[in-house]
Amino acid sequence: MRAALREALLPVLAIAAALLIFGIFVAIAAGADPVEAWSVLFQGAFGSWFSWQNTLQRAAPLMLTALCVVIPARAGLVIIGGEGALVLGGLACAAAAYLVPLPANIAGTPAVCLAGAVAGALWIMLAGWLRQYRGINETISSLLLAYIAIGIFKHLVEGVLRDPASLNKPSTYALAEGLRIGGIAGSDVHWGLVLGVLACIGLGLWLRVTASGFSIRVVGGNPRTAQLVGLPANRLILLACALGGACAGLAGAVEVAAVHTNANASLIAGYGYAGILVAFIARQNPLAVIPVAILFGGFGAAGSLLQRRLGLPDASVQVLQGIAFVLILASEALRGTTGKAVAAKLFARPFEELEQLPVRAAEPGAHTPQRRDAPSAGKEVFA
Repeated sequence: MRAALREALLPVLAIAAALLIFGIFVAIAAGADPVEAWSVLFQGAFGSWFSWQNTLQRAAPLMLTALCVVIPARAGLVIIGGEGALVLGGLACAAAAYLVPLPANIAGTPAVCLAGAVAGALWIMLAGWLRQYRGINETISSLLLAYIAIGIFKHLVEGVLRDPASLNKPSTYALAEGLRIGGIAGSDVHWGLVLGVLACIGLGLWLRVTASGFSIRVVGGNPRTAQLVGLPANRLILLACALGGACAGLAGAVEVAAVHTNANASLIAGYGYAGILVAFIARQNPLAVIPVAILFGGFGAAGSLLQRRLGLPDASVQVLQGIAFVLILASEALRGTTGKAVAAKLFARPFEELEQLPVRAAEPGAHTPQRRDAPSAGKEVFA
């Protein structure tokens, strides 16, 4: 029990340290009061019902893009290309409504969301396929595929799928009113939040209680054992990539159907990259993704209030996210160690390194100064 609490405490301490460093950064860079900055940050995130609506609206795509990292990670892969799956999912959602005659009712909305999920699944599966069958590192390939996806998105949105009426901001045709995702009980919080929560709960239970979920955890935890018991590792890894990519693609479809109503450059908002941070803080646990996504959705929602109250740039919250990401990665080195071991790592290692420094031998023929012994006590030295 104590070990579990210590494991959960590390991310909390990392976030607290990130807030502390962010306060110091604000004081130095903008001359603002750090305490006021922290107060405004949490007011903008959770201080009112309006703030909560903005927070939950941003939390929905973060949950889904974090699952794009979490599910492949349980199979032993590090996928960081969720941004590409998200933009292609949004593009597929908008294109499906434009290219395929869909009923503008409750039956058409799942169809456009399914198109986005399929596009995201196929894109992330490509990274898994390159890793399993061509030996290409999935971290590098998924990141590069994200840039390719963004290029494809911009080419199509500014080209064949562009609405001629969109002059200054190229975009696709708007979704029909019946295909859009509405708010919950008349609020600004759309039903995409429910989809994100259900996806986290459903995939968390699937990993724990189903045979296929257990098989994926075996493949990710001990590939040698998976090979000995005859598990189809290639298929399971592609399945994990498909599920993660489908979640990211669904995030893009939800953003189009609930927020933007069409595919445009605003869809490239960095949710895919922020989902990496959420997944790492949640320790690749689908259920822990929910509160972490709400927290970082709140940080994102507070950016405009920081700008109005303290004159900070709206993107200053990205500095906070970057600091948190670095500290989370650094905290991984301390996981599973005790306080004494941490102190030993911090203070004992420099002295050990000094002791291990090689002593340089004197070169032949070089003058070596001789030490002159001090006169013994009670003896006089005469010139």
